Amino acid sequence: MKNLGIYILILLIVVVVMPAIIVNSFTFVPAEKQGEENKPPDKVESEEVEGEFKGKIKVYDTRNQQVREMDLEEYVKGVVAAEMPAEFHIEALKAQAIASRTYAISRSLNYPEGHPDHIEATLCTGIHCQAYLTLEELNSIHPEGWEEKYWPKIEEAVNSTRGLVLYYRGELIEPLYHSTSGGMTEDALDVFAVDKPYLKSVESPYEEEAPKYRSLVTLTGDEFINKLNRKYPGVNITKENIGEKIKLVERSKSGRIKKIAIDGTIVSGREIRELFELNSTNFKITYNPKTNLVDIETIGYGHGVGMSQWGANGMAKNGKDYEAILKHYYTGVEIGQYTIED
Repeated sequence: MKNLGIYILILLIVVVVMPAIIVNSFTFVPAEKQGEENKPPDKVESEEVEGEFKGKIKVYDTRNQQVREMDLEEYVKGVVAAEMPAEFHIEALKAQAIASRTYAISRSLNYPEGHPDHIEATLCTGIHCQAYLTLEELNSIHPEGWEEKYWPKIEEAVNSTRGLVLYYRGELIEPLYHSTSGGMTEDALDVFAVDKPYLKSVESPYEEEAPKYRSLVTLTGDEFINKLNRKYPGVNITKENIGEKIKLVERSKSGRIKKIAIDGTIVSGREIRELFELNSTNFKITYNPKTNLVDIETIGYGHGVGMSQWGANGMAKNGKDYEAILKHYYTGVEIGQYTIED
């Protein structure tokens, strides 16, 4: 009987206890979450804050591969001048200053030891982060007299909003922005597969003056088909069957294309945008067999998430101040003073 009891105990351990240990120690990862495919682009980062910000910004200059350290507010002036036309309304420039300052501090807190793509600095001067130009560089790309006419305006926009940043429920946000939304901004979830409560789709009026509000890319039918066949070798696309083989699958609320089917292969609007170098994913493809020309009409310029710069300028010209602009484009945010640690 003693041996039988020992046998039953061992059997219970094997049948009941061990599987429970195995199951509890195994983490199931859904197939679509494996790898890096759903990793958002660099401008949508985690809001887990590490370290302290002490007022200095380290910036990697993509033009000369040098790292420079500068005061936050001086950095913001160079960003505002590089990212937004100085001809814009002063309230739009103030909104840009607050967004750029918030982004810089958020980035610095999240990457105190440097960003993985430029490990010596938390920020860079390219579109990977925020564009930045020195006053000397700004003078070199603008007509003579630009500094005298516009630099005081840039300084006013930054100095009058000194230290102001954007918060969502007490946390710094990551304020994405773009040139032109085309009438409605995009939800971050639809573009980057990251749900940010303050980056929701909103209407964006007053953008019609934007130079890239509407654009057109024209290719021959042969050029269009060759590009598709090189990118997607398994598809069977010819000039005779274009209309049958390319189908819209899904649009976002703002009208941008999320998915299309190319001979049964589902591809994202972002892939098509990159393939044909389009200004946005809000596009329409038209083929004329008589002329053998494909027209791709695009509305808007940029990813469409967050603040539309041309929309901000339009709102400002129609009487809205920087606070109204920012609270329109960033849902549920508050504007507050950021205290720099000593």
